[in-house]
Amino acid sequence: MEKTDKKTDILRAAETLFAELGFEGTSTRQIAKESGANMAMINYYFGSKEGVFLEIMEDRICGFKSQLNQINDEKIPAKEKLLKVVEQYVSRIFSNITFHKMMHRELSLTQRPEMFGQIRDAMASNRMVIEKIIENGIAEGSFRNVDVRMSILTIMGTISMIAISPTKAEDNIDMNDEKQKEALRKRLVAHLQDYIITHLTKPTK
Repeated sequence: MEKTDKKTDILRAAETLFAELGFEGTSTRQIAKESGANMAMINYYFGSKEGVFLEIMEDRICGFKSQLNQINDEKIPAKEKLLKVVEQYVSRIFSNITFHKMMHRELSLTQRPEMFGQIRDAMASNRMVIEKIIENGIAEGSFRNVDVRMSILTIMGTISMIAISPTKAEDNIDMNDEKQKEALRKRLVAHLQDYIITHLTKPTK
């Protein structure tokens, strides 16, 4: 039990440090110090700093994949599934915006293409679940025959843009103020759900 708890401590400390300092700015010594672990433990569980980062990313991506699959398995119309996806994804990003910013910054770099290729593959797997929801909606006649990939990029891109640059949506917003952040989250969800309804849904006659 103690070893499992220590592994969790390492991951939590590393996530905080990565979010604050970036991947390059974080050392394994800092992770060890903040988690109360030693270097041998980090090497034993993860092999390297890259291994720690990958496990954090895979946990986040796989966690969202699990949510997506649960939504996709529900016996509800495709539109309701997509509305739920938006709610879940926005809430997930807003729960740790600092880490989301760091992740996108690191993924845009080219120093570690092999490591980040694994992350991109996992993210693509999540995107495919959303594609399937939209494609099923088109097949069942509840969605218009839209450009599926562009529609997903519009939704996901908007979420990332607001998370990275919230002042583009709200001047002088303080994202450390939970009330302001929650108001923006709700506004973003409402906007994207309205987009889904107006862009994807066939007009009723």
